[in-house]
Amino acid sequence: MSTTSDRTRAVASELPDVHLDLGCGSKPRNPYARSCLCGVDIRGVSSAGAVEFRAANLSIDPIPWPADHFGSVSAFDFLEHVPRVLVTPDGRGTFFPFIRLMNEVWRVLAPGGLLYALTPAFPHPDAFVDPTHVNFITDRTHEYFCGSEPLARMYGFDGEFRARRVEWAHVQQSYNALQRSETPMPVHAKPKPVVLHRRMARGVRDTVRMLRGAPIPIAPQRPYILWEFEAVKPQGARTAAPAQP
Repeated sequence: MSTTSDRTRAVASELPDVHLDLGCGSKPRNPYARSCLCGVDIRGVSSAGAVEFRAANLSIDPIPWPADHFGSVSAFDFLEHVPRVLVTPDGRGTFFPFIRLMNEVWRVLAPGGLLYALTPAFPHPDAFVDPTHVNFITDRTHEYFCGSEPLARMYGFDGEFRARRVEWAHVQQSYNALQRSETPMPVHAKPKPVVLHRRMARGVRDTVRMLRGAPIPIAPQRPYILWEFEAVKPQGARTAAPAQP
């Protein structure tokens, strides 16, 4: 009788050995150490060596690769820059770029393929300080894309992901790579040590606020949400073509 571990290993061995990094800049990441690496960014970058670059504005353009092409996709410090709502080109309606992007990620992943994303998330201040952050992720946003009846279905999301992990992560984690293994796991970076006098100062400040009746802001010490999703789709099924605005 096969075990869950055996099935996981079998699916992983059948995945395309190709990875795509979204919003890659000039140095795409390859967290699952696949032999073929692709990157897409709004700016045109020349392909070099084993890396294939393509240009696309993923807020309005589809991912420029065919369906079921990748064994894995990553998004490091990228999802927070994708608008939630934009006006259609004719100015008469709206569409949802973030929903469409998640559809596109699901489309280009092979059955069982993995999405690995790290995003500064609410309520940590890092989610807001950058004025180009327009998409605020929380520890429940994954519910709109995961499960047999994801909540984003009402907004046009056609895919389905299984959440392997949803957890808070340190900022350093976004610069670490996954080690190839039967069940890939990221390298957890240790948080920077907190100087004792700063901790005491924060304690005094929060006590004063409490005595004055002011709310004490609560933010996770780990500012990033880490997603590791698995694309759920029948083996051999044809995935729908990308949608246009």
